[in-house]
Amino acid sequence: MANNLRLVMAAASALTLAAGGAAAQVSDDVVRIGVLADMSGIYNDLSGKGAVEAVKMAAEDFGGTVLGKKIDVIFADHLNKPDVGAAKAREWFDTGGVDLINDLANSGVARAVATVAKEKKRHIIVNGASNMGITNELCSPYAIHYAYDAYSLAHGTGKTVVEQGGKSWFFLTVDFAFGIGLEQQVSDVVRANKGRVVGAARHPLATTDFSSYILQAQASKAEIIGVASTGADAVNAIKAAAEFGATKNQKLAALLLWIEDVHSLGLPTAQGLLLTNAWYWDMNDETRKFAKRFYDRVGKMPNMAQAADYSSTMFYLNAVKEAGTDNADKVSAKMREMTVSDMFTKQGKVRVDGRFMHDMYLWQVKAPAESKAPWDYLKPVATIPAEQAFQPLADSKCDLVKK
Repeated sequence: MANNLRLVMAAASALTLAAGGAAAQVSDDVVRIGVLADMSGIYNDLSGKGAVEAVKMAAEDFGGTVLGKKIDVIFADHLNKPDVGAAKAREWFDTGGVDLINDLANSGVARAVATVAKEKKRHIIVNGASNMGITNELCSPYAIHYAYDAYSLAHGTGKTVVEQGGKSWFFLTVDFAFGIGLEQQVSDVVRANKGRVVGAARHPLATTDFSSYILQAQASKAEIIGVASTGADAVNAIKAAAEFGATKNQKLAALLLWIEDVHSLGLPTAQGLLLTNAWYWDMNDETRKFAKRFYDRVGKMPNMAQAADYSSTMFYLNAVKEAGTDNADKVSAKMREMTVSDMFTKQGKVRVDGRFMHDMYLWQVKAPAESKAPWDYLKPVATIPAEQAFQPLADSKCDLVKK
């Protein structure tokens, strides 16, 4: 009897030690996610509170804990300044116990933070920026580009417009990494399809007066004015084009238009515009269910980046659970083994270069008469399969890719 009791006690002790060992695999006894977003600037509506709430929703839906440890969500404003974003990332990784930084709206900020993540061997997921460097020269096992990128936008909207006959292009480009990269990607697509680029006018971030830029676009006589900006810049550019009568003889191609942009423009101004997005709230029952919950918290429908903030957070937490640790290298390996099937995408998978592969979609803005309810703005045009939507791995400049 005494021997049996000793055996039971020894087994219980071993189980306790095993459980303690597993728990010890979570650094600082918490899994902390930092949302580094534009909380006050030009991209606030596209990122901001919505990004933070999407990540919080994912943490709550996961149950609030992973591997028996609390999931903590914090956030900060990067002010659309790469140096501010990099400094905050370094602080979070060095002393803040942050395991993952999510959202990262603004390409300049995303590039700066990707450099820090590679140095510190901590995870980032980019959902609010398009610059291709994240999966090319800045790639690392710790960076995932999740929602969209400049290649997918160029090969969605840009290619479609060229194929429809828009052969000559003039660009209105925001003068930083995002706009310049997008202009370059679309220009490559235009030339590959026997079109030509006749010029470009580059404007500062947060421009309110587009009159001189629109006059340059009109003077170019280009068939297509490519708007290589987003958020308030894109809205102001499109409004100015209409006010100056540019749309009478030239067509606009909005290369990154968000559901919030359509809302700001109104259907009478935005109707007919083509746009490429990874996700739309009214796609199916799953997307509508998520969107309603988000709307109840934020007061507007979610955009593709905010939906991706939720999806990618769940993905990361599931990888931590499967890995049995928040160790960055082990989680990175697990994330490249797993697939994602949720309200954002089906059978999504991370490539070796950090590109999250999923279908993209081409949409057209509805005419006012076609809209049946508030936020009912888009109708589907085409599905772009993942392998066509994103840069081929053979063309990657990522040093993780074996050529």
